[in-house]
Amino acid sequence: MNPFVAVLALLLAITVPGNAEAAWPDRPVKLVVPFPPGGATDVIGRVVAKELSEALGQQVVVDNRPGATGNIGADLVAKSAPDGYTLLLGALTSHSINMTLQKGLPYDIERDFAPISLAGVVPLVFVVHPSVPANTLRELIALAKARPGYLTFASSGNGGPQHLAGELFKRLAGVDMLHVPYKGSGPAMTDLVGGQVLTMIETAPAALPFIKGNRLRALAAASKTRIPMLPDLPSATEAGLPGFEVNSMFGVLAPAGTPRPVIARLNAEIVKILARPDVKEKLLEQGAIATPTTPDEAKQRIHEEIAKWAQVVRDAGVKSTD
Repeated sequence: MNPFVAVLALLLAITVPGNAEAAWPDRPVKLVVPFPPGGATDVIGRVVAKELSEALGQQVVVDNRPGATGNIGADLVAKSAPDGYTLLLGALTSHSINMTLQKGLPYDIERDFAPISLAGVVPLVFVVHPSVPANTLRELIALAKARPGYLTFASSGNGGPQHLAGELFKRLAGVDMLHVPYKGSGPAMTDLVGGQVLTMIETAPAALPFIKGNRLRALAAASKTRIPMLPDLPSATEAGLPGFEVNSMFGVLAPAGTPRPVIARLNAEIVKILARPDVKEKLLEQGAIATPTTPDEAKQRIHEEIAKWAQVVRDAGVKSTD
């Protein structure tokens, strides 16, 4: 081979990958949402995708891949090429619970993903049927201690965030309550409003219409501080139960091994997007609080979420029904 041609080929081999990375993205990016259209994960994903499309100059396409409580979509992204063209809008609270509750998961949320940023959190609130003789969280705890097993709490299903929120409440408050699982939040809320069950810890967006219509009584937000959508509602800390902090956390993840410059570019754009007042308002209308972070902060939050729910699952003896 001509020495000049050989040197040129070597230079091309060295420089092309770098140029390709620098040119990212040069085609559409897929954002996998591991739940059906219409839920909180999908709504947040579509807001992020729309704004990212404009910021990157390439279309960011939402791809709904529901099934197995988010595991099908998450596994698809975990096994995708780490090139920045397939991302996950993860329901990080659900994924974190799955790490302990579901044995034999085909992916590891910490090992197989590179966090980019949190996107938002959806707070939960403690609501009761109006027939319950308790107007504050302290009064409810006193009632539960006086009548062990009398109070029932509904959830969207065994092992879901609402169920484990109830188990966390029982542990922190030192009370005995009966769990009544449903197939989704809709049926659970219907029975709660009808008085077939007495309490529930539900996402603020799902509970808000019933609270405002005086069909349910809100006792506290499951948080350290008050939440924007119910500013007059005391936080759990104010209501006398510090440590009762539960929300549904969402974030953007890439497959592990995605180039750091791509992660950095995505993080910079997402942080700018989530800091915009119009985007914050758009998310708040859907019950989500914009929560941009650095990749390292997102990684730490995921780690803490896994540890927190692993402890609740073990303490409560919760078993998967799958």
